[in-house]
Amino acid sequence: MSRKVMIEVDNVSMTFKMNTDKIMSLKEYVTKGLSGKLKFDKFTALTDVSFQVRKGETFGLIGCNGAGKSTMLKLISGIMKPTKGTIRCNGSIVPMLELGSGFDFDLTGRENIFLNGAILGYSKKYLTEKYDEIVDFSELGEFINYPIRTYSSGMLARLAFSVASVVEPEILIVDEILSVGDAAFQKKSRARMMKMMGSGTTVLFVSHDINQIREMCGRCIWLDHGHTKMIGDASEVCSCYVRS
Repeated sequence: MSRKVMIEVDNVSMTFKMNTDKIMSLKEYVTKGLSGKLKFDKFTALTDVSFQVRKGETFGLIGCNGAGKSTMLKLISGIMKPTKGTIRCNGSIVPMLELGSGFDFDLTGRENIFLNGAILGYSKKYLTEKYDEIVDFSELGEFINYPIRTYSSGMLARLAFSVASVVEPEILIVDEILSVGDAAFQKKSRARMMKMMGSGTTVLFVSHDINQIREMCGRCIWLDHGHTKMIGDASEVCSCYVRS
């Protein structure tokens, strides 16, 4: 029996309007907008992309910068809606895209655990139960009570990853997450990721590290300027990508 389809992307295209006028103020923008004089160029980030990801599968996205990978992840996460086509996700989603994007830099690490956790959909009760685990994993110690504006980028990334990875969602969306922190923390975060993958979580994984994609993914899709270049066995697709 085939496994349940968790993510279905069907002929998805995404087009953005980009303003080409040199507007110097909000007043000028509103005035031109109301008069219909704003000029836009269209930029198509994705064109008729289709694929499916089944339950428990780790599926990779590869391609050079500007290929459309991040746009695809945001569409699947529900952050944006496609211009054309449909996306169906059958399960709870935790997107690890822009770590710490929901943080308030004037609040402490502790306060941001509850703030960021709430943004990701966790209850206060759950976060209270998991608080010690989050802090221990982040290795921040007494700094958890300091405002995060005093944190280094590595400390911020460790806290964000610790909050985002505290649950085992049905669908996990990962964008270059294994590069956070120092080498020791990368090893630890990788182990946690592997544990989540081994527990039946469906993973959509983007990385510029082709060896990571080969090792961690069964299948992958290669995007090239928003088009599907190739889809299939991860090792085969990665080999063709490297040779291109």
